[in-house]
Amino acid sequence: MHSGGDRARATASAGQTVAELGEFAMIAAITARLGTTPSVLLGPGDDAAVLACPDGRVVATTDVLVEDRHFRRSWSSAYDIGRKAAAQNLADVAAVGARPTALLVGLAVPGDLQVSWALELTDGLRDEAALVAAAVIGGDLTRSDAVIISVAALGDLAGAAPITRAGALPGDVVAVCGRLGWAEAGRAVLSRGFRSPRAVVAAHQRPEPPYGAGPEAAGLGAHALVDVSDGLVQDVGHVAAASGVLIDLDGGALTADQPVRDVGAALGTDPQAFVLTGGEDHALAACFPAGTALPPRWRVVGRVLAGEPAVTVDSSPYEGSGGWDHFR
Repeated sequence: MHSGGDRARATASAGQTVAELGEFAMIAAITARLGTTPSVLLGPGDDAAVLACPDGRVVATTDVLVEDRHFRRSWSSAYDIGRKAAAQNLADVAAVGARPTALLVGLAVPGDLQVSWALELTDGLRDEAALVAAAVIGGDLTRSDAVIISVAALGDLAGAAPITRAGALPGDVVAVCGRLGWAEAGRAVLSRGFRSPRAVVAAHQRPEPPYGAGPEAAGLGAHALVDVSDGLVQDVGHVAAASGVLIDLDGGALTADQPVRDVGAALGTDPQAFVLTGGEDHALAACFPAGTALPPRWRVVGRVLAGEPAVTVDSSPYEGSGGWDHFR
């Protein structure tokens, strides 16, 4: 295994492609870069990995990222794409109140892709997982016309009950932990051919989910929890639908941060639209019992009411899409 990785590192600087290196040497090169954790009983190299599961239950989620749909190689480095691919899956584990433990990665690439690009992607996946003491424990490699990354994340509830979208109750407050609108502002900037403000571009390229806020919300007694991946209005709408409640967001509590306001001013766009409908920051939104003492990083942005399932902003329906839809 390590000899394959050494071979790839020695030749990648010369521009070697994945096709030239070959499937199994490429797999060896990738696995040679991966770390491990105490919960990994059998890592990459066999037909399947083995992961310790002390809780007796496994949290599982998966996402697929398709080139030019979810990322562009002209916008982001391979390393950033790896970080982003891992982050959006790890955030989903956190969004049920669990701690991520492992990733499985399926990778489809063109034969003329540079070996160095694939290895940088691997480094990004590995390093993002390491932020939460998780590891990449296996996967698959195949050929395709475009880069496609499929990531499955596993997690551990540590004896707690999962926090779902279906538990919000009238009287709850809605609170958010993490940034809103930054990644969407970055996408808007990049789509117009610009690279600044750098802060929002970086947020699009490499999100920073508040992973620990998921288990924290569970410990604080959250009734419902969701990852804001497709837009706040749309994602809390999933909570409203699953819980059978009306959620009213407070527009005054959802003012855009300065970098997002700067983009709105430059592009002639209402910056609050980025906050309300922008995804990919992977903030967490939770519904807590009224009166819950929340840590400072949680900000109350709305309330849960009895009524037909819907989301309103300042008691009025939101005029717009509400968030991302792959088929819209």
